[in-house]
Amino acid sequence: MIRHIATLATAALLASTAAFADFPDKPIRLIVPFAPGGVTDTSGRVVAEALSKRLGQPIVVENKAGASGNIGTQGVVNAAPDGYTLVLGFDGTLVINPHVFANFPFDSLKDLAPVGKIGDAVLIIVAHPSFPAKTLKDLIEYSKKQPGGVPYGTSGVGGTPHIAGELLNLQTGSKLNHIPYKGGGAAMTDALGGQIPLVYTAVAGASTHVKAGRLVPIAVSSRVRVPAMPDVPTFIESGVPDFEASSWVGILAPAKTPRAIIDKLNKELNAVLASPELAEKLATLGITATPGTPEQFAAQMKMDLEKYGKVVKAANIKAE
Repeated sequence: MIRHIATLATAALLASTAAFADFPDKPIRLIVPFAPGGVTDTSGRVVAEALSKRLGQPIVVENKAGASGNIGTQGVVNAAPDGYTLVLGFDGTLVINPHVFANFPFDSLKDLAPVGKIGDAVLIIVAHPSFPAKTLKDLIEYSKKQPGGVPYGTSGVGGTPHIAGELLNLQTGSKLNHIPYKGGGAAMTDALGGQIPLVYTAVAGASTHVKAGRLVPIAVSSRVRVPAMPDVPTFIESGVPDFEASSWVGILAPAKTPRAIIDKLNKELNAVLASPELAEKLATLGITATPGTPEQFAAQMKMDLEKYGKVVKAANIKAE
């Protein structure tokens, strides 16, 4: 009896493996839960193009924006777990939104299966040239002395730059006051015009202005310095131990997607991320390619959910 059961189990496993051997045999949809044209959207498209060549099937990018990424992502949560519908996962949606939205529509850890992380987008604090503090240490001390603190602009409430600014306040006692904008471009425009002294944003959005001398770089919040700005120190180097707050993007599938499919997608994703050509394309967007396993991606999601949850609670951040 036991031998018969074992034989059946082996046969089922072989049949399952054979069923996925031809995956994919039709086009794959990659849902980008944001509007076209941003860094997140562009990163998804360059990866999709390279990945489609490896898989031998088109990867069709579809933009489904709304609710800070919640709507498009939920659509993938509800899709068939067959590997043919994937989502471009963004840290703001997956590990920050669960804490800032009163009725978050899904469980980021249970309802999605990580395929792999694409990369990290480093964040930076930049200041208008007229701002008196030129280093992070000076900024922290200066903010403590201002009766109303010092305003800093970001792309909006609950975004990674907003959370990173509040994390800095919690760890150092600095008094940075968040000014949300409807997009990073609007915040950058006001910083360039001197209407606001500071902007916390992605390196890619600030590098041109920094190089032209229109903005002064204070520090990057990655663990190591950014090749595009090798002279700009990290928060850690500037005296804030273990401070790291980068935005990230990756690919996920619906929960219960067969492991054989996840493994194949991960293998091919890592192969394209290891390509110098693709790495260079991502670098121009301010993203550092980070090949890895689904387990590593899942572990980061879990860690960031816990870390940012504490910040959201302490700062009482709620979605607009």
